[in-house]
Amino acid sequence: MLIASIVIAALAAVLHVYIFFMESLAWDGPAARKTFGPATSAEVEITRPFAYNQGFYNLFLAIVTIIGIVFMLVTASPVGPALVLVGTGSMLAAAIVLFASSPDKRPAAIKQGTLPLLAVIATVVALFV
Repeated sequence: MLIASIVIAALAAVLHVYIFFMESLAWDGPAARKTFGPATSAEVEITRPFAYNQGFYNLFLAIVTIIGIVFMLVTASPVGPALVLVGTGSMLAAAIVLFASSPDKRPAAIKQGTLPLLAVIATVVALFV
């Protein structure tokens, strides 16, 4: 189960790096517009500072998760699973907030939260099995 935890957490981290890219670096691109909804150039410009900041939030969650994965691979220290749980648990919590607060964004919340949910489950199971 440890390998499953590492693989799923890594996939969640990669997804959040991609979200960082869309929000912070390619906010006016077609993928970001389709995913997040700024339709007009005016909406893109108005929301750009918010998206830029939020993108870095996603990047930092991915970094924490990746550092946790590295610890899990090189040591038996509880630091690794703790960091993976902090990173993926925060990703999951953000997806839950999005799901609860924005009914029109529920499909995105499910996509954003599925891998972190599976990573949290796999990591907890790996800790106690």
